[in-house]
This record gives sequence, structure tokens and C-alpha cells, in this order.
Amino acid sequence: MSHPLKLNPDRLFPVDADTRGLARRLYAEIKDLPIISPHGHTDPSWFALNENFANPAELLITPDHYVFRMLHSQGMAMEDLGVPRADGGPVETDPRTIWRRFAENYHLFRGTPSRMWHDWVYAEAFGIDVRLSAETADHYYDVIDAALKTDAFKPRALFDRYNIEVLTTTESPTDTLEHHKTIRASGWKGRVLTAYRPDPVLDPDYEGFRDNLKVLAEQTGCDTTTWAGYLDSLRARRAFFAEIGATSTDHGHPTAFTADLSKAEAEALFAKVSTGPVSAAEAELFRGQMLTEMAAMSVEDGLVMQLHPGSFRNHSATVFNRFGRDKGCDIPTQTDYVRALKPLLDRFGSDTRLTLILFTLDETSYSRELAPLAGHYPALKLGPSWWFHDSPEGMRRFREQTTETAGFYNTVGFNDDTRAFLSIPARHDVARRMDCGFLAKLVVEHRMEEDEAHELAHALTYGLVKAAYKL
Repeated sequence: MSHPLKLNPDRLFPVDADTRGLARRLYAEIKDLPIISPHGHTDPSWFALNENFANPAELLITPDHYVFRMLHSQGMAMEDLGVPRADGGPVETDPRTIWRRFAENYHLFRGTPSRMWHDWVYAEAFGIDVRLSAETADHYYDVIDAALKTDAFKPRALFDRYNIEVLTTTESPTDTLEHHKTIRASGWKGRVLTAYRPDPVLDPDYEGFRDNLKVLAEQTGCDTTTWAGYLDSLRARRAFFAEIGATSTDHGHPTAFTADLSKAEAEALFAKVSTGPVSAAEAELFRGQMLTEMAAMSVEDGLVMQLHPGSFRNHSATVFNRFGRDKGCDIPTQTDYVRALKPLLDRFGSDTRLTLILFTLDETSYSRELAPLAGHYPALKLGPSWWFHDSPEGMRRFREQTTETAGFYNTVGFNDDTRAFLSIPARHDVARRMDCGFLAKLVVEHRMEEDEAHELAHALTYGLVKAAYKL
């Protein structure tokens, strides 16, 4: 038995009638504003080549770690979902079979953000009006597959259809950015930018770290066996990324720890990490020093700096060894910011040439650390609720716990941080609805006037993110 799929126009709005009515009015004014997606992990080759997505599984399941994480938690083998193995071993290759397995288990996503995003995609992007289930799996597959074969569902057409003004991907510093060069040379008007993610050459624990230093030397002509040459190579790659359009860097360190060593101390530490095994403490000290060095470079070249700490990456050794990175087994950890960031902030916290956007997976730090820090230091801004907290409840907690100390204007709007292309408009719609509901509540409680709420709704949707990321 199939059930109807219909998106309620009042979804996510407050229950109280007066507040809901105001949320509707606020949302009506901002729902069609262009999407600014300043940080994410979509594939730039999609927009460079502009080829049709192969099938529904490739578009909506295989690249989405939110999906296979949940199914894996219920005992499903990731090979059965077509997730590529690191050793090239056999995995399911029939997309319809993958889709059926997903559909049979769609009930597992009830109440999750993934369910909300997927339902939006099915109803809004593909016009499907029955709920996904084992019984409707083939109907879904046929409708989506047929649509994906048309020009209207090519990547650039979808980019334009959903009014995406800017979309930023994330690349390693050793990436040649060939796809971004192709996009720029194509004459297409869509703005697809890159962000500089230097973790592979800043983190001694990153697999292949020392080999990556050799690649840097080859790319830049700098002597990366010396501290000075290493820093010059990083500056050179930053300049290359900026030339191709980057306005930001991104750092996914395990913690927010920073350091400010003397030149002699930094040289000695680099000599150790670049030539042989180091202790956990030495690796952490080097990462901390490099965050401060990256801040110094941002002061010089103007690139906005993002810090995404607090994830225990690849917690499952089994999954990491079998499938590699970014396969749904990263786990949040408790994260300190007040003490950890002090060395960096002592140097640059009051320097208006630096914009450092802080994210967290540790919600206990919102009101205790992050909001007070951003509410004082001109260099700091707060990124939106991120990853595990990219949900209606997470967005509400973020606003409730940061606004009282940091206000709205020390935040940077919303970013989706996604690998799944069609979840971009779905996620932005959730954020817009949640912000309108939060603002409406402040108005009905007589804590701001309605005209201020309308102004803020526009800023939270569009203005703040453009300003923060220099777009």
C-alpha cells in the first residue's frame, strides 16, 4: 500500500498561530533569494564536464555518507550500497538493486534531517507524489532515472534552476584545479569556486604527509625540506588557489589548539615532523603552530579562514581500512576553544584583516565559549550549526545559545557542507524556515520589531554570507 507524499507549506514553522503567521510572511520574502553555498564538498567535475548523472543511486545514495552511515548502523554492508572499496574489491554495481535496498530501509530515516532533505528532493525536484517504500521503489527509480537523462537535470541546468549564485568546493593544496580551470574557460556564468584545504600538508598524522611535501616542492619549486621553503610553498599554493577564484581556506584539525612558537622552535619542530615519526604531542603542537601560520597568511592575502575542529576522524578502523576517508564513521569530540585559540588570538584576534569562522561539533561550547569569543574578538565569526547538528533542532539550539552574547551579525548565515548536490536547495530551505521561525518568536515576544525581523531574515539568508566570505 502506497502513501501520499506532500510537503506541508507550514513545515518547521512554530505551532502558535500568531508566530506561524509572521514566520510565513518573513519566509515569503526570502524563500526565493539566491543560494550562496560557500563551503561544501560537491565534485567540480560535475560542472566542468556537465554530463548527465548516471542513475538515481549515483546521485542520491553512493556519495552521501548520511545515507550509508544509517544503513551501516543497521547491519547493511556498505558494499551492498555500491560504496567503492579502497582495495578495488567487488561491490554492488547494479544501481536499481542499490536503490531497492535503500527504499526497503527508508523507514530508518524517520525523524532525521536526511528524511526531510530526501522528501524535498523527491517532491520538489522530481514531482513524485507517493512516499518512498519497497512498494514504490521501482516507480521512484524509473521517474528519477528518466529525468536524469534529460538536459534539464544536467548539473549546470540544476545549478541555474535552483538559483545558486555561488557554490564552493573544497580541494587539497596539491590539486591542480583542472576542473575549475575548465569551468572558468567554458563561458558558463555559474560561479563554482574552490577552497584551499591544506590538511594533507599541515597534519603529520595525515596519510602520505611527507610524500605530499615532495609534491608541494615539485609544484612550487620551493625547498620543502626547510621551514622557510615549506612556508613559501604554502604561500605559493594559496596564491594559485586565489588566482583560480578561492576566497577561503578550510582547516579540519582534530582540535582547535594553536601555538605561537619562536622561529627557532618552529624550525626544529618542522625538521622532526618532515623527516620521521613524531609523538602525538609533537604532531598536535605542529598542527597548532600551522593554524597560527595560516592566520598570518590570511592577514597577508585576505583569504577567509574556516576552522572545523572536533571530529574524531575515521573512528572505525575497519571502515577506514576497507573504504577510506569520509565514509560516515567520524564522531564528534569535546572541544576547547577558549584556551586552545588564545595563542592565535593574542596575535590576530583584534586584527580586522583576519576573518576566522569557527564551527563546532560540541554544542556545549556555544554559550560557554564560542559566543563570548565571537562577541569580543573582531577577527572571529561563528559558522552555522554543522554536520551532526545540521538539523531543525540543531539550528534552533545554535540561535538560542549564541544570539544573546554574539548577536546575529557575528554569525555568517548558512552553509550546507554537502557532497549530495540536490540536498543543497533542500538544506537551505530548512535553514530559511528555521531562521524565520526564530525571528518571528522574537517579534511576538516584543523583543524586536517586525521591520527588523524582515531585515534580519534577508541578512541571515543572503547578506551575511556574502560579506563574510568576500563573495
